[in-house]
Amino acid sequence: MSDKLPPTLFQLPFLRCLVMGRASVAVFALVTGYVNSLGPLKKSRAGNTDAALSGIAKSAFRRFGRFMMPAIVATTISWLACQLGAYSIAHVANSEWIRETSPTPSSSFAGAFFDLFSNLETTWIDGYNAYDRIQWTLTYLLKGSMMTYLSLFALIYVKPRWRMAIIAAMFCFKWKSGDSLVGFNVYCGIFLAEVSIDDDIANFGSVHPIVQSVGSASMIILGLYFCSYPEENPEWAQWSTKLLHLGHRIFPSGSEYARYYPGMGADIIATGIMFNTTAKKILSHRFLCWMGKLSWPVYLLHAPLIRTVLTWVLFGGSVRSPQGKDPNGNQLPPGWLPIANPWVVVFAIPLFYIFLYRVAGLWAQYVDPCCTNLTQRFEDMVFSDDAKVDKPLLLS
Repeated sequence: MSDKLPPTLFQLPFLRCLVMGRASVAVFALVTGYVNSLGPLKKSRAGNTDAALSGIAKSAFRRFGRFMMPAIVATTISWLACQLGAYSIAHVANSEWIRETSPTPSSSFAGAFFDLFSNLETTWIDGYNAYDRIQWTLTYLLKGSMMTYLSLFALIYVKPRWRMAIIAAMFCFKWKSGDSLVGFNVYCGIFLAEVSIDDDIANFGSVHPIVQSVGSASMIILGLYFCSYPEENPEWAQWSTKLLHLGHRIFPSGSEYARYYPGMGADIIATGIMFNTTAKKILSHRFLCWMGKLSWPVYLLHAPLIRTVLTWVLFGGSVRSPQGKDPNGNQLPPGWLPIANPWVVVFAIPLFYIFLYRVAGLWAQYVDPCCTNLTQRFEDMVFSDDAKVDKPLLLS
């Protein structure tokens, strides 16, 4: 697509959401706020504030191990694949993203281990990881978790109505301060967790079912439209140009609209789903719940598997074409590897997703429990004796 050419199918609004990844980061941040706050908020509303504070403290401690250890394992696997030459085809594939995100082997045996530990360090310092570029988001999501726990710690004794007002104010603060990647999405998740257990809000929906159904469906559609905002050149299409002008009015000056719109869209979609009975019933299907449970392993594994298994299948059977000579008579390097056969794409991509979720299932079955057990052992080693024993709750 350009300013003179019509858009392709997946460059149209709504359909763009199927191939865009920025909204997924916003969803992870929103889910971080929602899931990590739901339990403590329930205990707080039941009067079990001591149990809520204890849970917040333990969850915050465990978060590092359960979040960082799987990422370390994924990076190490990608590092090993790189040193063994598994990315060799990716380096010459006719895909800019695959080439740019595929690391090269280290120059020496000792240098390989230095590169591994260096990248494990920088992942959590500045988000750079040569062996798995998508892990740049992890440091932000970890900060989002700590933001959630700190907010809950400060507000656990506050009355629910006032707590919701303060969380809404924090949402506005993060919005105005330009924290579009994690900040306002995390607070939206906390706010929705509070809404989901509020009886008065639930009763309003039951009293006004038509308003709830129409309003929630409209929010889902509007959210998908906002999530469709392109990362580059929004002025090339009329629909995205209108969103660009709207962004000038509602977003902070100098902010990145391609971050704000997916975040805002994800928040609106989540709010709409919460009040839409049909959407909740669909998303509660056993198959979709299974996919949701594997979202974390899929996130960690999909990029390395794309650069290896899928790249081998799509490009491995083709030959680099010669490019002739330059004006000085020197032989030019051959061109990039093209896709072996267009029909390969039709069959390879669906089969790849089946393979990806199968590998993610094995990861959830074996790797995640090991990380949890190691975290639990470390917790048992460093926690004081009174923290290891759960105190009796005020209310069951």
